[in-house]
Amino acid sequence: MSVWSLVFLGVIAAATLAIAIVQIGVLVAAGRLARRVDALADQFEREMKPLFGHLNTIGHDASRAASLATAQVERADQLFGDITVRIGEALDTLQASLKAPAREGRALLSAFRAAFQALREFRSRARSGQPRAEEEDALFI
Repeated sequence: MSVWSLVFLGVIAAATLAIAIVQIGVLVAAGRLARRVDALADQFEREMKPLFGHLNTIGHDASRAASLATAQVERADQLFGDITVRIGEALDTLQASLKAPAREGRALLSAFRAAFQALREFRSRARSGQPRAEEEDALFI
């Protein structure tokens, strides 16, 4: 072996040793980083666990409030429906109770009007002097 072969062999050995040292350093740094990430994840989990518990409780409370609100809205809807039906029945009863007397009053007014009309015709005939029999003959068929 020549001197140059030994020099190149030494350079190769030194480069291989440097690469091995760098790789060991990278592995140690990666191990440390992995431990730090694991510790950070554990800390995050410890700190967030109560928050998730509170969020779960808030979710349950919101669900309960929504179901209570739904029940109240359904009750109010039923109440307004019952009120609408009762108002309709009351208006129908009022209309029926006012309709019969109004018809009777209209019938009375028509009767009075017919009586006054008949009285006017009787007076006008009495003044004109036409006998009633002639009128009835004209209407006879």
